[in-house]
Amino acid sequence: MSGPAPDPAPVPAVPAVCLADVERLAADRLPAEVRDFVAGGSGDESVQAANRAALDRVRLVPRVLAGTDVADPSGPLLRGTAAMPVVVAPMAYQRLMHPDGELAAARAAAKAGIPFAISTLSSYPLEEIAAVGGTSWFQLYWQRDRAQVLDLVRRAEEAGCEALVVTVDVPVMGRRLRDLRNGFTLPADVTAANLGGVPLAATHTRQPGASGVATHTGQAFDPAIGWADLAWLRERTTMPLVLKGVLDPRDAVRAVEIGAEAVVVSNHGGRQLAGAPASVTALPPVVEAVGGRCSVLLDSGIRSGTDVLRALALGADGVLLGRPVLWGLAADGEAGAARVFELLQAELREALVLSGCPDLSAARDLVTLLG
Repeated sequence: MSGPAPDPAPVPAVPAVCLADVERLAADRLPAEVRDFVAGGSGDESVQAANRAALDRVRLVPRVLAGTDVADPSGPLLRGTAAMPVVVAPMAYQRLMHPDGELAAARAAAKAGIPFAISTLSSYPLEEIAAVGGTSWFQLYWQRDRAQVLDLVRRAEEAGCEALVVTVDVPVMGRRLRDLRNGFTLPADVTAANLGGVPLAATHTRQPGASGVATHTGQAFDPAIGWADLAWLRERTTMPLVLKGVLDPRDAVRAVEIGAEAVVVSNHGGRQLAGAPASVTALPPVVEAVGGRCSVLLDSGIRSGTDVLRALALGADGVLLGRPVLWGLAADGEAGAARVFELLQAELREALVLSGCPDLSAARDLVTLLG
């Protein structure tokens, strides 16, 4: 008499083969309110949907008979070079994703050969993040205390950061309804490690219908930041100045006039002005307005190597990659973030070859259509 049938052999886990797979893995590992904090946008979140829809409408017209089966995705980026035209966007409180947070993400970026932008609201001190190696940029939120602004800049310089990214689209934080409904606060072991003082207590204080993170930024950030402040800052640092959050070509021109070396066309991933245009829609007019006088980067909605190629074909010098890096961290720490960069580079290489582009300069000559 035969015994019970043996248990079937375990089915090996299918590795993530695109960034959407990484997002699904992350969603299974994160608490619901942290998922909402990462995924949510402002208002009805239609700007996020617009970012994706606008990128999907950009059709790339490939060249044929290019005679190459290998493409080089590396090239110049600001004053340096990168293995691909991608910068890890500045994102706050990455220890919410994984205990190693920004340290893990920065290590993965260094190994991938791309710059890592350290947020003012990082959950590890900027000095520790910069010390992991690779290329670090520092992102600045303008504080009410100008002495604190200058202190952050000096710390970034001393830590070896190679660019200063000033976020200019957050005079106040947009109304992120998921966070308000959740009464979102940070856990006790996650804090803004670069900052100090009483306002930080707000990030841990739960109030119905309020976001502790939004309360803190309202207390700490100066909503009255203006062009004169940026001119003052330009005179006090030799780091390349990058303005993140530009959508109007007139502001891009003004940025060039005060000495910015790059602008980032961005709607903050759909997290600020509800009703703002998709970033990729705003990109070509900005590129035309600056006329090569500064670099132009695209942020918001990048989810594949094809998206990177779309940005290049529309005139961008590179892109910022945001939420997918957080998904990678949540899925598997440094290894998860590294997988995100590996997938993105493989997709970009393939997209370059299939469009007949041996390198990034050829990509910028591609014709685009709106589907």
